[in-house]
Amino acid sequence: MSLVDISAEVQQAKARFGIVGNAPALTAAVQRALRVAPIDLSVLITGESGTGKEFFPQIIHQYGARKHSKYIAVNCGAIPEGTIDSELFGHEKGAFTGAVASRKGYFEEADGGTIFLDEVAELPLTTQARLLRVLESGEFIKVGSSTVQKTNIRIVAATNVDMMKAIEKGRFREDLYYRLSTVHITVPPLRERGGDILLLTRKFAADFAERYRTPAVTFEESASHALLHYRWPGNVRQLKNVVEQIALFEAGNEITAENLHGYLPSATSVFTPTVSQEGGHSYASERELLFNMIFRMRNEIDSHSYNEAVTVDDSPRSLVRYTPVHDLLKEQPAPQADAENIDSGMTLEDTERETIKRALERNEGRRKATAQELNISERTLYRKIKEYGLE
Repeated sequence: MSLVDISAEVQQAKARFGIVGNAPALTAAVQRALRVAPIDLSVLITGESGTGKEFFPQIIHQYGARKHSKYIAVNCGAIPEGTIDSELFGHEKGAFTGAVASRKGYFEEADGGTIFLDEVAELPLTTQARLLRVLESGEFIKVGSSTVQKTNIRIVAATNVDMMKAIEKGRFREDLYYRLSTVHITVPPLRERGGDILLLTRKFAADFAERYRTPAVTFEESASHALLHYRWPGNVRQLKNVVEQIALFEAGNEITAENLHGYLPSATSVFTPTVSQEGGHSYASERELLFNMIFRMRNEIDSHSYNEAVTVDDSPRSLVRYTPVHDLLKEQPAPQADAENIDSGMTLEDTERETIKRALERNEGRRKATAQELNISERTLYRKIKEYGLE
């Protein structure tokens, strides 16, 4: 196949799956997915949360020989550890409490097709051993059964975790990693995609205006410059959320950098030059955001820069999803208690634990609200709660 044919096929795939952007790293990832699609190999897709990894297994399935068979996407991180084996491999009647009938698992349902295992690094070690057997021999056993069954499936997996570190810490099997990553595709973070940020911004704004029939927003040069130099820790998902908020509350307006600043998380509202990162994600960016927020809160408390509690007005700005941290501080009735109880000699881990604990208390245990306040994903919050014994 000529370079012209490959380029045309890449553009066709982008259009088919709604992938917007011309960054070389993104194009290379799409091209790699197209090249491996006809070859029945396992594929591991890596990249930070929110980069759009879910498009690539669909490309691999639709451009491969299994396109007329089932495609099943499984979020491994969303299934409780106690039931994930049953979900993947099925179970027999009476295998456990509540198993009132036999049930097929995804590996049986998808026989002949493709299974996409998202957040594969979250699989328990016992399930990893079962998955390795499927990859090696195509065999599995239902929960509560002793009969070996065969399946003919293609596995595509994805993760935002640094797999080498997960292996070093004993959280992921090294042999399974090499089985999964026969072909490796890396999806670039948004901050490394340059002008794609503006293309996506215009698309999200235009789509919102068309869908809800609102006056379109435009972005002046200062806003475009700010968009290009913001770090975008939440990647495309975060950009879409921000643009849709702007399109709703600023309908018909020309957006400046100052306007944009009000819709970004305060802990990361300083626009910084785009920086390339090596290796996997390993929750590093979210951890960095959390620590930045902690230090900001401690500095504001220590310098007494906070104000007395105020009532947030009902203007559109007060309704946006990303509430600035200094507003969160104002909303708390007794910040003095934090200043007294947070010991300056505490380690980052101690401070992180205490910050999460207090945020949970302020939000009456509501994890979604707590995650939004801390500007981290619910997934990361759940992991931290378990890690620090805050359940």
